[in-house]
Amino acid sequence: MPINELRSITTFVNTAELGSLRRAAQTLGVTPQAASQALAQLEQHLGVRLFHRTTRHMALTDEGRQFLEAVQPSLLGLQRALQIPRRAKDDIAGPLRIVGPRSSFWPVLWPVLDELCRRHPDVQPDVQMDDRIGNWVEDRVDVGFRIGAMAAEGVIARRLFTLQLIPCATPAYIARHGMPATLDDLASHRCSVFRSSGTGRAVPWHLKVDDSVVDLDVVPAFCTNDETMEMQAVLDGQVIALVTGVIAAPLIREGRLVPLLTRHVSDHLGMHVYYGSRRSQPARVRAFIDLAVEMLKDNPAFVLTPKELATAETKARKAWGSRKAG
Repeated sequence: MPINELRSITTFVNTAELGSLRRAAQTLGVTPQAASQALAQLEQHLGVRLFHRTTRHMALTDEGRQFLEAVQPSLLGLQRALQIPRRAKDDIAGPLRIVGPRSSFWPVLWPVLDELCRRHPDVQPDVQMDDRIGNWVEDRVDVGFRIGAMAAEGVIARRLFTLQLIPCATPAYIARHGMPATLDDLASHRCSVFRSSGTGRAVPWHLKVDDSVVDLDVVPAFCTNDETMEMQAVLDGQVIALVTGVIAAPLIREGRLVPLLTRHVSDHLGMHVYYGSRRSQPARVRAFIDLAVEMLKDNPAFVLTPKELATAETKARKAWGSRKAG
């Protein structure tokens, strides 16, 4: 039904129920002139008069009474139907579709999801972990997380924290193979290279040199497209790998990993949350975004300070040096 007909019928029903065109206009939030025009358009469209009018009173004609009896229940049903999505928009309940990168992301996302489910148990998260950047509309995404800001039209991206790329090895690896002092020293070390699932190509190490980020192609002693397997190879002391701060930070703080070549740690990337306009978001989506920002924005659990990196590397270098001298 075209919107002018719906407006005209709504004006007619309110006028009949209130007995006054002026009061109907006030209820609908329009001017009396606009209400009068809508009513006149409806009568012209139907080809009948719906009201007997005087300067003080309006009374339904027989045709008007019959028309009111026909449309009143339908209009009431339509008004009730319109309240359903409005109530759903305000309820913190229902499905919540979330997408995020498969690599490294579950330690970031799970605490937020856990807290969301505790606060709002009627929300139903539907989580898709995928390194592929899909179509926002076709995938029916409510909230997404990506490394780097999204360029998709109509999508808002908000930076959460810096994503560090840190060369790491275990103390056991260092005890057997030593520590590289320069980037050139990596040529004599056992390095792991991650292979992109999308392209099948080996991903170069992104490292900082002075104020620039360079792509360094290292000779792989180990190569995989599975980050869990790569981390197992690192933790077993087999290789050096370029590890994200999300994974590396807690392991370095526990002493299980040692950061290497810390002056070359890259921090040019960022983890972002992205979403559509907040104006039309359901309450469950707004609640999740607010919680994600509350828990993840500049969270130190995922980022090591320059002092932490330098101290951990220096401590390991001294320990290795003393063992080598002994």
